Amino acid sequence: MAALDLAFSPAQGGSTWLAAQAVGALLDEVRLTPKPGLVDRRGRGAHTDLDLDLMCRSARALTPAFAEMAEAACAAGAPTLALRESLGRLGREAEAAMMKATQGINTHRGAIWAMGLLVAGAAMDLEAASPARTARLAATIAQLPDRHAPRVTGNKGERACRDFGVAGARGQAQAGFPQVIERGLPELQRSRSRGDSETASRLNALLAILSGLDDTCVLSRAGPAALRALQDDAAAVLAGGGVASLTGRRLLHQLDARALALNASPGGAADLLAATLFLDRLDLRVRRPSLF
Repeated sequence: MAALDLAFSPAQGGSTWLAAQAVGALLDEVRLTPKPGLVDRRGRGAHTDLDLDLMCRSARALTPAFAEMAEAACAAGAPTLALRESLGRLGREAEAAMMKATQGINTHRGAIWAMGLLVAGAAMDLEAASPARTARLAATIAQLPDRHAPRVTGNKGERACRDFGVAGARGQAQAGFPQVIERGLPELQRSRSRGDSETASRLNALLAILSGLDDTCVLSRAGPAALRALQDDAAAVLAGGGVASLTGRRLLHQLDARALALNASPGGAADLLAATLFLDRLDLRVRRPSLF
């Protein structure tokens, strides 16, 4: 990761910087290749309505919303009901901006929820914004009610939570993003420490998340049996040495083929990988302030 991507100056402002890091993490996620069943540099994955250019355009359209979320959280200084409702309003406005940029295609609805909360958590005290602290603050915000939120949205993720009895993106946030803190970040750091490339390390982080996540995108598209198969395959890649190993690459190819055959795209895991990469950027700033 280049220092230029993380450069921060007081004149730029913390909110602008956080928005740039959030969007940068979303772009890093979508460009990461090869991802099983997901849009990447190779193509559409299991999707027919998404592609790389559309995903990048969608991510960039979210920049103003993330900056506004950071500003709101910085002004609040602590998780409050008023902040929760402000973030809810800004999140719904971000969805509208996304839909305008994509001509009505949902590209980042789950990511807006997760990333918006994490941006807000970080903005409350940017100098001390470690991954664990940021996730805890985000969880506290997520646990608060939003009186203005629609009771029923009809979104696929919401239906999957109801139909399959899983917590979904809301539950992940309210629990402090355990798949990120306990799986994604540790695997990212473990892979780097043993000398894997940055691409391999990020792919391993994605697989670690997928192996333990009740991914509502997979559930809504292909059902629980498909989710269990993808979870098992992801765990097998890691057990085989990760994607930097010959065995791991072969197993990753098999996982990708299975995802395509099942028409299953682990979009929830992709959103949490983006969250992982965002928190990793914060962690680097806290641990290596001389870069900034």
